[in-house]
This record gives sequence, C-alpha cells and structure tokens, in this order.
Amino acid sequence: MKQMPKLNANLKAELLATGSVDVDASLLTGTSTSSAGPGTGLKSIFFTSGGHRVRLDLNKNSPLTMIKENNDFIILKDDKELVRGEIEPVLAHCPEQAYITLSERCIYDCKFCSVPKLQGRIKTLDEVVNIVEHAKKTGLMKAIAITSGVAESPEDEIERLVAVISALKRYNVPIGVAAYPTINSTKLLKEAGAVELKYNVETMNRDIFDKVCKGLSLNFILDSLRDAVPVFGKNRVSTNFIIGLGETDECVREGVEHLAKMGVIPVLRPITLQPLRKDELEATRPSAERLLKLALMTREIIDKYGLRVDVSQTMCLTCTGCDITPYRDI
Repeated sequence: MKQMPKLNANLKAELLATGSVDVDASLLTGTSTSSAGPGTGLKSIFFTSGGHRVRLDLNKNSPLTMIKENNDFIILKDDKELVRGEIEPVLAHCPEQAYITLSERCIYDCKFCSVPKLQGRIKTLDEVVNIVEHAKKTGLMKAIAITSGVAESPEDEIERLVAVISALKRYNVPIGVAAYPTINSTKLLKEAGAVELKYNVETMNRDIFDKVCKGLSLNFILDSLRDAVPVFGKNRVSTNFIIGLGETDECVREGVEHLAKMGVIPVLRPITLQPLRKDELEATRPSAERLLKLALMTREIIDKYGLRVDVSQTMCLTCTGCDITPYRDI
C-alpha cells in the first residue's frame, strides 16, 4: 500500500513559507478570523497531520490548493500532492484554546500590523465570557489565551485585562496573556490568575524596531520580560520575534541568545504581509530553509539555557500553527 504523505518539519516549513492556501469554501467547516497582530482580518484554517499543525490564510491567489478525497484533505502544489491530513475545529482563533483579542484597536502604529488601520471594537466582559462558555461546551477547550491592542493607554489596557482574567479563573484551565507592559503589569496579571505571559519584542534589530514600532520602547519591553521571569517562573514567559523585516540571521541568533539567557522563550514568527500596510513596510516572508535553520538554532540555544517549550500550556507555543516550534516540530 502506498504511504500517504504526512506533515513533518520540512513540509510544514514549506507550507509556512507560502503562508496561504486556496480552498473551495464548500469544503470548510473550521475557518478562523484573526483579530490580533499581523494576521488581523485574514480568514484561515488549521491543518493537522502527522502530529504537526499549521495555520494557513485563505487566498484565491495562493500557489497551494486544497481538495478533499474521502475523509482526507490534500494540499497540492503545481497539481502535485504535498501532504494530506485534517482540518481542525477552531474554538476561538485557534484549536483547543479560547484565544481572545480584548481590544481590537491600538493607539500605536506598528507597521506590520493592521489593527491600527481597522480600529475595531473592545469586547465587553460578558462577550468574553460568552466566547469561553461556547468553547467550553465543545469539550475541547484546554486553555484560555487573552491578548489585546492598546485602546487608550497601556495602563487602562492592563486594568481591562486584569478584570477579564479574574473573571475567567473559574473555568479552571490555564490562562495565558499577551500585552504591552506597564511598570506593574507583571504583578497585576499574575495576581489576577494568568499562568503564562508574553510581551512581544517584535524584532531585536534596534534600527528596524525604531522604524516599524515608533512610540514603543524595546528597552522597556526587554526589562519587563527579564523582570517577569522570576514572577511567572521558568518556561512561562515568551515573546514574539518577527522574521522577515530585514534582520540578518546573526541578529536573530544574538537576539535569541539574549532572550534565552534572561529565561525568555522566543517565538520566531514569519511575517504576514498585510494588504493594508503593503506601502508602509519593506518585508519578505522567510523561505522554508531559513525557517528551519532558525528553528534549529533556537532549539540549540534554549537547550543551552535549560528552557523547555513542550511544557507550555497556552498561546502560541502550545498552538504551534504559525511557526516552526522547537521540541514540538523540530
């Protein structure tokens, strides 16, 4: 019997390098619309196979296409079968987690992100609870993750997040939170009930940071990450590090080492090229080869500092759909 191709690290990297797939709408039952960060507003699916998961945006112009054969979903490139597997149900933004964006607007103007352009709404506490209730009823919810733009000020946003996390503790699942830090945000979020924390550096190239994240402070984010480790504990603090903004591999290596030395786990995130920001940002989605190389490098470095990705319970390190994740993928 012919062995059907399953997803592995090499194939996943190839899919992530493209980042999208063309699928007939009639085949889809598990689409998700992102309302946070670079992927805002893009509809996507989560494809799983061989113990790996990948998130792909839906794009009629993608070089990848998806068809269905019996119970298998098959991804093709140039009419050649690459891999077959399943489409996972999405609870809220991703499988197995109620991953909720609280404020879909932001006073900052990071050039890789569509949130400032869309200026969406702020979910009420009742809305958030309803989303979690719906996710819980599926029987598939293993965690809750809360992220947010900055609607008015970082301080106001942390206050809003604290209220939400405090209300969600009763579900007795791990809660992760991603936010822009304030002077006392780490203490407040931990006391509210969060078990994992993410403050995003976005890039460790200071020139690029100053260009694409005007108004934010990389030094303050790094200081906040360092100070969060003893509060949240080992393997419980992470940060998104976008790949494709013009940084060199050496910059990535130095940045990953700097973060890991502090006890922070870097999440290397391939850039999503946003239609709304295409004239404001010079960026290139990384190749499959680069994604694999940097993921292997990251694994070596976090090994060196005794960090473990596979114990994470919430957010991106558990989902793995958007990245080549050390330990889980490679």
